[in-house]
Amino acid sequence: MTYAKKYLVRLGGGLLLAASLVPMIVPTVQAQSVDVRVYDSHHRDYHNWNDRENESYRRYLAEQHWKYKEYQRQSHRRQEAYWEWRHSHPD
Repeated sequence: MTYAKKYLVRLGGGLLLAASLVPMIVPTVQAQSVDVRVYDSHHRDYHNWNDRENESYRRYLAEQHWKYKEYQRQSHRRQEAYWEWRHSHPD
C-alpha cells in the first residue's frame, strides 16, 4: 500500500470516528440553558430572565416605540423604567 493510500485510510477512520461522536455531543449542547437573574434595585427583588420575561420586555419596548436593545445594554434609568412598568403589568 502506498503512503497516500495509508494516509487516506487513516484520515477516513478519523473522520468516521468523529462523525460517530457528533450525535452524543449535539443533544448535550442543545439541552443546556442559562438562567439569568436580574436584580431590580428600586423594588429590591430579583427576576428570572427567561422567555416569558423577554416577551414582556419586547412588548414594553413596542409600547414605548423604542427599537429593540438588549436589556443589559440599556441605561440604568431605562432598566428601572422597565421594572416599574413590569410591576404594573404582571402576567
